[in-house]
Amino acid sequence: MLTRRTALQTVAAAGFAADSRYRLGITTNTRGGWEKDVFLSFREAREAGYSNVESFYHYFTDFYRKPPAELQAKLDAIGVRFVTISNGGPMEMHFEDPSKHAAIIEQHAAHARFIKGLGCTHLKINMGPRRPEGTTREDLGHMVRALNEVGRQLTGIGLKFAVHAHMWSQFENRAEIDYVMSKTDPKHVWFVLDTGHITMAGIDPVKLARELGHRVVEFHIKDTKAEYRGGAPKRLDRVDHMTDPCFFELGKGGVDFPALKAHLDSISWSGWLTVELDSSPFRPPKQTAVISRAYMKKVFAL
Repeated sequence: MLTRRTALQTVAAAGFAADSRYRLGITTNTRGGWEKDVFLSFREAREAGYSNVESFYHYFTDFYRKPPAELQAKLDAIGVRFVTISNGGPMEMHFEDPSKHAAIIEQHAAHARFIKGLGCTHLKINMGPRRPEGTTREDLGHMVRALNEVGRQLTGIGLKFAVHAHMWSQFENRAEIDYVMSKTDPKHVWFVLDTGHITMAGIDPVKLARELGHRVVEFHIKDTKAEYRGGAPKRLDRVDHMTDPCFFELGKGGVDFPALKAHLDSISWSGWLTVELDSSPFRPPKQTAVISRAYMKKVFAL
């Protein structure tokens, strides 16, 4: 019989409070100590207080054609579960190229089946690297067609399909977000809102959450310098994340997280809040994870 106590223990193991709509996770490929050993990153994230981890395809190629139970056993030994496993190299990610669409659809559907076997409920994806000339309207049309088809197939598999707007990728700025989200089918294509990347793309993440909250399946929670609050005034070229980072542990002041929480509460939003930090040049990644975990506990009452 499932008692209230065992129900609360089960909920706590999944990484969110019994009275919360928010599920807490962390992305663990942080440069500065976690990027080369994915299982070390999982162990230290667990020690820092996280029981849900997000990672990338390339870390698990040795497991990919094996039963998911082999990878699940390693997670169980550490005491973590997956939020999701993102796409990434060597997968095909040039959604703007129609000659690549067949490979994109096949590879992402296969990847979705694999992560579903690990308990994931959505697939978060990035687009390929941004070309010097940027993303054209023709590119966006090709991207929409591929996204709709991948999303349709993943709906059939039983996963939500969510595209992540990311600086220095094919899918980066407000015009591209507006086009893609208006042209894709909301039944099949969802959104990952990264508070750091959105800010550095010149967009207020709270404003975007107010407009796209119904399509957001996951937030990537990272901070920026305080002077960038509301959206950086100028687009940054690629930075060296270890010598001149633009993303920071939570509490730096560039993102108005209390306002974000207030909005999410007002619409009864539920889903993943995934703490993320691209690099940790000033302290070990485990320490930055602890700092962000304390901030999430304070602001989001997790």
